[in-house]
Amino acid sequence: MKRQIQRIFLILTVVLLTIALYGCTGGKENKTTNTESLPAQGNNPSSPEPSEGGSVVVGIQQDFDSLDPHIAEAAGTSEVLFNIFEGLVKPDSEGNLVPAVASEYKIAEDGKTYTFVLREGILFHNGEPVTVEDIKYSIDRSAGKLEGQTQPLVPAYSGIESVIIVDPSTIEIHLYEGDTELIGYLTAAIIPEGYEDSATQPVGTGPFKFVSYSPQQSLVVEANEDYWMEDVPYLDKVEFRIVANTDSAMMELKAKTIDVYPYLTIDQANELSNEYDILIGTTNLVQALFLNNAVEPFDDVKVRQALSYIIDSQMIIDMVAGGNGTEIGSNMFPAFGKYYIEELANVYNPDIKKAKELLVEAGYADGFEMTITVPSNYQFHVDTTQVIVEQLKQVGISAKIELVEWSTWLNDVYIGRNYQSTVIGLDAELAPKALLKRYGSEAADNFVNFSNDEYDEVLESAIASISDEEKITCYTRLQEILVEEAASVFIQDPALLVSVNKDLKGYTFYPVYVQDMSKLYFVK
Repeated sequence: MKRQIQRIFLILTVVLLTIALYGCTGGKENKTTNTESLPAQGNNPSSPEPSEGGSVVVGIQQDFDSLDPHIAEAAGTSEVLFNIFEGLVKPDSEGNLVPAVASEYKIAEDGKTYTFVLREGILFHNGEPVTVEDIKYSIDRSAGKLEGQTQPLVPAYSGIESVIIVDPSTIEIHLYEGDTELIGYLTAAIIPEGYEDSATQPVGTGPFKFVSYSPQQSLVVEANEDYWMEDVPYLDKVEFRIVANTDSAMMELKAKTIDVYPYLTIDQANELSNEYDILIGTTNLVQALFLNNAVEPFDDVKVRQALSYIIDSQMIIDMVAGGNGTEIGSNMFPAFGKYYIEELANVYNPDIKKAKELLVEAGYADGFEMTITVPSNYQFHVDTTQVIVEQLKQVGISAKIELVEWSTWLNDVYIGRNYQSTVIGLDAELAPKALLKRYGSEAADNFVNFSNDEYDEVLESAIASISDEEKITCYTRLQEILVEEAASVFIQDPALLVSVNKDLKGYTFYPVYVQDMSKLYFVK
């Protein structure tokens, strides 16, 4: 009973703080959480009479780190470039990898040879036919095998030994060691052989082709009339408009100058529900309070464990997303099915008494001060952090929120690792190792500086194995280690709340982080 009263008191405190913050910034009015007006989770209902043509504006939250598909790293970039580029395979809305630039493929039993057949008649956006030479060039470039390259542009391609042209329609990819998960990375873009202008004039094979890009403003694409897949796209043009902040997004939505905006908070969704269709899916991201394991006090596992006991993920989901979202316990989300361990979400059930005991053992009986660095363009992560700050106060931890621009976050936090903690969401390719490799001691993207000898050994075994049963065992153990060591405070796979113009249908959710405009259309 006492704990329940404490929980209610904390919720009321967060609500009052949220109202105060919004009042100070002149932002949106705080509303009582209410999801009754929102539709059930799922895609925008289809219409039997789609209309050809028309243009839409899609609001996005960040500028592009690169238009070169082999160099771009940010999830916010990849979700847009999905419309321009295709790999040998591409994901469908059910999570299957289906042939794209290739028309068919097979993987050898030992996982060391992948064979692909080029799709007949497929064209680049410049009108040139795609050839096996283009495929070889694209994979060699991604694997860092071109003259003058010193490392792979796509890290997962480091295991590629060679790309062999078998005949004018067939290539083979040979690996140093068997790797049955490489197929999940062969979504990497196929570009013209020798093409050097991808960063300024990208050319791919996707349903839309590049028109223009204005930094900090927008990227415009138009329909690829020669697209190999029949009946799509429906739209003539799409503008991906970079929205400076949440307030700007709401202003544009209310003015009906944006047709699609996929990052709503629950308050925004409720506020817009009469003017837009509000769709609910999942982001397929790992949202966490990521802790820099190499700096004090987070170099102490007891401190990290204490934070895991303090932070109430379900309260965050309730407060920030109106109960829409899935608690997670490690660096994996439910879309990975058999590799995802649901029970791990219950290891650190909220326990303030246990958290205080751990802090005493670690020498922080009176708490400490910390900084949480958050990219200001992601209101969902900002709102999450506000709740976390209030929860940490229960044990005397004083957390300061440092809001930074996206480019600053990339340079200082993700690349430079110069931070204490951060709230962000991590995406992945359709391969479980994509989420777990980043915790390897030597991984370039291990921005939390996690280091564990057993983890490195099990990870190596998982990657080397071609047995799915063995992979499941290894990936289960890897997730357990991340929980035991409290590598970070894993929170949720957030809900994706999307506002869509009521005249548009066909918006589709994917098990990866993309905005597919090819299926969107106006209703007649």
